[in-house]
Amino acid sequence: MSAFLLNGKIVHYENLGRGRPVIFLHGWVGSWRYWIASMQAASIGYRAYALDFWGYGESTRADDQYSLTGQTDLLNGFLGQMGMGRVALIGHGFGGVVALNFAARFPDFVDRVMTIGFPFSVSALNPKMKWAVSTELIDLVVPKEPLYESARSDAAKADMSALKTCLNELDNELLSGLYNQGDRVSLYVHGLQDTLVAPPQEDQLDRLPAQSHMIHFDGSGHFPMLDQPNRFHRLLIDFLTLESGESPRDLQLKDEWKRRVR
Repeated sequence: MSAFLLNGKIVHYENLGRGRPVIFLHGWVGSWRYWIASMQAASIGYRAYALDFWGYGESTRADDQYSLTGQTDLLNGFLGQMGMGRVALIGHGFGGVVALNFAARFPDFVDRVMTIGFPFSVSALNPKMKWAVSTELIDLVVPKEPLYESARSDAAKADMSALKTCLNELDNELLSGLYNQGDRVSLYVHGLQDTLVAPPQEDQLDRLPAQSHMIHFDGSGHFPMLDQPNRFHRLLIDFLTLESGESPRDLQLKDEWKRRVR
């Protein structure tokens, strides 16, 4: 277990590999743990990090830091502690919100962002998120099978005040501003069977900036990295190996990543 103190509070993280830094940010439920296979895949050519947000996993329960600003400051403090320059951010659900918010606040430190299950609007969020406890949410989105144990194992540790604080801050103007960062290289991934966050509408996708792209995983729910790990990890590596500044729309040249047309 690796950790450091940020303003006197414990931030837990893990890392694998060597090379340019890639940071994995967990979502609404669970912890860093379900990123292990993705970290292993990335660690062949990159230094992969995953951390626990305030109130999740082994990081401190710090209810005064549960706001989007507080969680984004945690990520900023992590980069400072590690002495990192430009990084790639891989954010799932809530982690995607933090990743894009960090990119908006600190653009010089972000080379590219990949989100999975990012909510393009408040109405995309399952209303059960506002009142369910973490174990109920994990039952909603994760099968009770050994394959998904990495997502289920730390669910009970989460302080649901962290989730609800973030949910209460979200509005359509904020979310639209995050995914409409025109000069940011961004890839959006969404499982079409996601029961926690509904996929974006075609009109929202049509408004994405030129440096952004959406790829659907037809056979995945909220956790495509667990539902279809081989396919997800191929996409992850393809995205990470794009030349800096190159649009992820160039992934369309590969038939496998063409956007699903309804």
